[in-house]
Amino acid sequence: MLAPNSDNSIIHIKELRIKDTPSQSIQHYWLPLISDGLGNPICIPIMVARGKEDFPVLGLTAAIHGNELNGIPVIQRLFNEIDVKELKGTIVGVPIVNIPSFIRKKRRFNDGVDLNHIMPGKERGNVSQVYAYRFVNQVVQQFDYLLDLHTASFGRVNSYYVRADMKHPVTRKLAMLQNAQIIVHNPPSDGTLRGAASELDIPAITLEVGNPNTFQKKMIRSGIEGIHNALCYLEMTEDTIESSSTPTVICKSSYWIYTDTGGLLTVHVDLCQQLKKGELIASIRDVFGNLKKQYIAPENGIVIGKSVSPVNQSGGRIIHLGIVK
Repeated sequence: MLAPNSDNSIIHIKELRIKDTPSQSIQHYWLPLISDGLGNPICIPIMVARGKEDFPVLGLTAAIHGNELNGIPVIQRLFNEIDVKELKGTIVGVPIVNIPSFIRKKRRFNDGVDLNHIMPGKERGNVSQVYAYRFVNQVVQQFDYLLDLHTASFGRVNSYYVRADMKHPVTRKLAMLQNAQIIVHNPPSDGTLRGAASELDIPAITLEVGNPNTFQKKMIRSGIEGIHNALCYLEMTEDTIESSSTPTVICKSSYWIYTDTGGLLTVHVDLCQQLKKGELIASIRDVFGNLKKQYIAPENGIVIGKSVSPVNQSGGRIIHLGIVK
């Protein structure tokens, strides 16, 4: 079933069977999910580190949006740091989930759909639904836990924050171990990969690791530290859990504030800034430089993310406001 590639380091497979990876080793695989218009397979990269024991299986996924890159080196570096001779259980890394979008340097799938809004897809659906369905059923359902790595979208920047169901004891613990700047309580019932995993009884959290279309060394280091902490908590490694010197801000909810008129947007607040109700957050000017409108904070909160694109149509995003407990 396993056919080694010409360089004898990457193996082409027809299906992912974790136990085909030899104990106490790391293997790299290409797994075909769908075929393109010429009938050629579109494959996703799979990294498997199998330790001394088979369970648990921790899944790490990144680039479900094709322009969200920081999670890729997080997974790569983690696999370089893992000692499989000491590892208990298995780590499965998928550094790029959305291959068609990654190749095109785009956020959405090649039919214009956000892949992270249609999980778990459909077996006999359209092109994006089939891709999502096969990924969930061929890969994700083999996980016992999932850490899904994201970044902000085009034209926006994010703090290092986590989305998790804070009422679930395991996902709460996994979230707290990431040493994030902010955690947002967000039950996973939204068509996301995290939600699809939850429906399979797989505890899952979403890590928002910085900004799109770039590698950020500090964010990458933070992401790796949080995953090592999770491995310790799951008793897969015997390392020491690292705590943050800065307390994590926990938000009971969050939402975006939008413009209601177009123009050139200036956002006056910083990431992780604590806001008071009535505080100025942004201004819109017309092409001549005339002030058209100012926006104020509707309530107390913290800035999770914000727009950095000055060109803003009506209904454009301003800031992502977290509501603190």
